Amino acid sequence: MDGDLYDEFGNYIGPDLDSEEEEEEDQHDDERDFDDDDMDQDEVREEEPSMTSTAVVLHEDKKYYPSALEIYGPDVETIVQEEDAQPLTEPIIKPVRKIKFEHVEKELPQTTYDMEFLADMMDNSSLIRNVGLVGHLHHGKTSFTDCLMEQTHPDLQLNPNLDKALVRYTDTLCTEQDRGVTIKSMPITFLMQDTKAKSYLLNVMDTPGHVNFSDEVTAAMRLCDGIVLFVDAAEGVMLNTERILKHAVQEKLAVTLCINKIDRLIFELKLPPQDAYYKIKHIIEEVNALLCLYTGDSNEDFPILSPSAGNVCFASSLYSICFTLKSFASMYADVYGDINIKAFAERLWGDVYFSPKTRKFTKKPPTAASQRSFVEFILEPVYKIFSHVVGDVDQCLTSLCEELGIRLTKEESKLNIRPLLRLIFQRFLGSFSGFVDMVAEHVPSPSDNARNKMVHAYTGPLDSDIGDDILNCDPEGTLIVHSTKMYPTEDCVCFHVFGRIFSGTLHANQSVRVLGENYSLADEEDSRVLNVGRLWIYEARYKIEVNRVPAGNWVLIEGIDQSVVKTCTITSSKTKDDLYIFRPLRFNTQSIIKIAVEPVNPSELPKMLDGLRKVNKSYPLVSTKVEESGEHVILGTGELYLDCVMHDLRKMYSEIDIKVADPVVSFCETVVETSSLKCFAETPNKKNKLTMIAEPLEKGLAEDIESEVVSIGWNKKRLGEFFQTKYDWDLLAARSIWSFGPDTNGPNILVDDTLPSEVDKTLLNNVKDSIVQGFQWGTREGPLCEEPIRNVKFKILDALISSEPIHRGGGQVIPTARRVAYSAFLMATPRLMEPYLFVEVVAPADCVSAVYTVLARRRGHVTQDSPVPGSPLYTIKAFVPAIDSFGFETDMRTHTQGQAFCLSVFHHWQMVPGDPLDKSIIIKPLEPQPATHLAREFMIKTRRRKGLSEDVAINKFFDDPMLLELAKQDVMLNYPM
Repeated sequence: MDGDLYDEFGNYIGPDLDSEEEEEEDQHDDERDFDDDDMDQDEVREEEPSMTSTAVVLHEDKKYYPSALEIYGPDVETIVQEEDAQPLTEPIIKPVRKIKFEHVEKELPQTTYDMEFLADMMDNSSLIRNVGLVGHLHHGKTSFTDCLMEQTHPDLQLNPNLDKALVRYTDTLCTEQDRGVTIKSMPITFLMQDTKAKSYLLNVMDTPGHVNFSDEVTAAMRLCDGIVLFVDAAEGVMLNTERILKHAVQEKLAVTLCINKIDRLIFELKLPPQDAYYKIKHIIEEVNALLCLYTGDSNEDFPILSPSAGNVCFASSLYSICFTLKSFASMYADVYGDINIKAFAERLWGDVYFSPKTRKFTKKPPTAASQRSFVEFILEPVYKIFSHVVGDVDQCLTSLCEELGIRLTKEESKLNIRPLLRLIFQRFLGSFSGFVDMVAEHVPSPSDNARNKMVHAYTGPLDSDIGDDILNCDPEGTLIVHSTKMYPTEDCVCFHVFGRIFSGTLHANQSVRVLGENYSLADEEDSRVLNVGRLWIYEARYKIEVNRVPAGNWVLIEGIDQSVVKTCTITSSKTKDDLYIFRPLRFNTQSIIKIAVEPVNPSELPKMLDGLRKVNKSYPLVSTKVEESGEHVILGTGELYLDCVMHDLRKMYSEIDIKVADPVVSFCETVVETSSLKCFAETPNKKNKLTMIAEPLEKGLAEDIESEVVSIGWNKKRLGEFFQTKYDWDLLAARSIWSFGPDTNGPNILVDDTLPSEVDKTLLNNVKDSIVQGFQWGTREGPLCEEPIRNVKFKILDALISSEPIHRGGGQVIPTARRVAYSAFLMATPRLMEPYLFVEVVAPADCVSAVYTVLARRRGHVTQDSPVPGSPLYTIKAFVPAIDSFGFETDMRTHTQGQAFCLSVFHHWQMVPGDPLDKSIIIKPLEPQPATHLAREFMIKTRRRKGLSEDVAINKFFDDPMLLELAKQDVMLNYPM
């Protein structure tokens, strides 16, 4: 109809409201005249937009195309596309999706101190303390940090009517909140006062307690000067407590102790005050015994932990309790006046008794009913508050508050028991000044600890200009920053680098040189000049932006994450001195569990690779590699660790669907005998010949090399003395060590055992680097199933080297050295090694038999079974092969109705029973193998997974002359061709 509007496809649009005035407009408006005489049809076609735009039909052959401005208005963007240019799976207008992975505060919260004062305190390194809160899982580190937040952030205090008193402020990730477990180390800075009202800047790092995330603890410890070890008063010293304490001693950190959750002694264990004292004393003695064990001869660097020394505090995060003997003594001094606080505090621990008659402290109890001073002056008052509030709150509360000088409003006195107890203790004990006292006295400042930190972590010389600047913690010196952690931005596109400034002052927008872990004076390739963006003080859920950060502080840096993989050293781009890096992190565990991943949609492989790169930056110990079969493998410390990695990979960093193969474990290859004959190999040009044998290393030597007790960088004399005295090597062999491998601290040794009378040492030394490279290559991927070689000594017995340099190049010697190492390895009775996990299970007495049953099914064996002192629980310690550990925790909970709790961590490598090269063993699919067939099964299935041929063919590694030699020796029967 003439009065209606249609599009060019004939679809009805609506009535033409202007149809009545159409004639009039045609006469008077030249711009709206579309007569055929005035406008060519070709011109109209040129102006026609694509078929997806809207057309208005005015007459049978006349069309008007209004602009987007007329229809939708000036604020709307219109996109004109060709037909079918957009896939059907993609919406025309994508919904705005807000990705939220972490809890972040957009504005700076109110604090008890001025932010400018905090920034000013950063200039005084003697008032700074860099401390890590470490301990076993669920021993209260994060909830203790919440208490510190409440002390310094009044607007973050929770509603006292809520029973749930903890918000886990430093667990910023949503996954951490959902799981109830800390995954990432999180820094937070406080300005707090000690008992004398002196202010200190506390840089605190809240670390994970789960043993799978011990790499995060290692990264945090590198930036700290001391630790506060948290121990649950009810559970005592646990698996991760021991491991962290040992690692802190290795890192040369000051150690202090916090006995946390003391309320559990009252409510759960229901111990009387006297027994609670014994329980606490037992925990402190146990920690001291471990400290003495790990420190050995250097015990003077680590003072004994004791409440009377001031390096032990007591806490209950649930009820906002924290005190030391000194802080409790100062409370008595406030009430009773003339008391020597220090002398009184020293008498509040141990076998010390107070005599009411003489008003003096004695070593012997004055009466049979006398209590130790700690029980009488500290535990009994705390117990009484708990019992009065919990027992008969209506009658006792008023008198209790009057006696303690605490005022409660009517609303507060009607609170539930838990928030009421929390409120009373907050007003009774006051601030956490006792904790500040302990940290300030027993953790050194950055300037005091600079030498210790530099000797342990810095690779450069002490007697240099940069060395002097680091030793003095000089804010005016050369800029040196060490970074061990990276935190993703909110959109997970890039990272912010977190590090500690050892000397100099870092400014925003400064040009810096970033040195990676592979940087050295000989190889300066791993170095880039970049511009720093903004700088922040990291406060977990919010950040304080600053324009400069001086030495001794922690800093979060924007804009330099591109070239950083794990750790880095940052210096000014204008520095002309020789540059050295900080050592890479030394972890107390290994990544032994691996999973293969691939995208569901193969076209999304680039997204997955980008995600893998980001995951590699985010987790200190995770490693990714590509097998020869093309599969992408992620290696991690345990099931929970890899579960968190996969969540981040899928949801945060790549946002694609990813398939995961069943988890497997890493293996190692080793030998148990000396090579049965001298193995030799010729270079392809027949101009050079190497002869070598392989034999097992002495027990404990591989572990010493890995833990850097011995280093290949030592001079020959020192190296010789170590091997001569500790492992009884002869001096000549000890001074002829060429290399450890793979890498500088690999658990294998290459020894030059040739005699100058038989071999031209000059020519041999000319090809030393090539032989070492071949040895490194061979030990990185062994001949059985391309897993690393371990615990093997390779001896070069003979070498014929061409005198012509052109005939002894790396291309000739490197593959030959690898081949002869493989042949010597295969002739020395090769075996597979598998990783074993140390398992600690805590369960009630009636569940112990079920724990034994589960362990027996998984080739595990128990090493210790003992009751936990002062509790109804038992601790079972055992070893389980890592390959049999998948689903172990779930299995354990099922068999014990959820009463058992277990943690497992890599402990050692152990030989797999059976001969991997025994061809008489036939592996049948889907059938469990007897123990003697395991090595063969593991080798064949690993080779299949990696896309290798099913069996090891020795003609791949042996030359024809060597095969003839083998035939003469009649050993060919045992080895497949």
